[in-house]
Amino acid sequence: MLSVIVFSALAIIALASGIAVFRVDSMARATYALAVSFVAVGVMLLMFDLDYIGVITILMMVMEMAIMAIYMIMFMGMNPALMPMSMVHNKRWSAILAVGTFILLAGGALLIPWPARNGSPAADLTASLGEAIMGSKMLVMLTVSPILFATIVAALVLANPRGRYDRWGDDLNRTTPDDPQQGGLGR
Repeated sequence: MLSVIVFSALAIIALASGIAVFRVDSMARATYALAVSFVAVGVMLLMFDLDYIGVITILMMVMEMAIMAIYMIMFMGMNPALMPMSMVHNKRWSAILAVGTFILLAGGALLIPWPARNGSPAADLTASLGEAIMGSKMLVMLTVSPILFATIVAALVLANPRGRYDRWGDDLNRTTPDDPQQGGLGR
């Protein structure tokens, strides 16, 4: 019973944050909403004992959102990333394309004859899926992952060497920021 409640709560979180991606008015908020949605889906996969796919989903989404945050800081700064903007462009054609894609995929799923199963499933489906996806590259990925994470953290530190405490003071009470070049957001 507890697992049903937890799964239902995660499903509601995933759905609500997925909808929030298109309802919030800034790129940063949409990014975080997307991360929350996929992390909830990853936890649901873990509940189904799909450990490999669940962990990979969570790790990939956390890393993807970290990379997106770095690009937002490098190219936009965090304040423009939080400024209001529409997350949906060309709404009419987007809706037409979404409905058409749904009809095409649903028609394919319902009308195409599915092949009969040959053989039986493996004893450990998670291990066989992991082997099929990664093969002999698993040790390489386990080694490269911390290096990639360290690179992302270093790039973030280099992209924003002056944080808000440097600009606004230790207690964030300056009336204007201490920017080396005037004309930015603090003007």
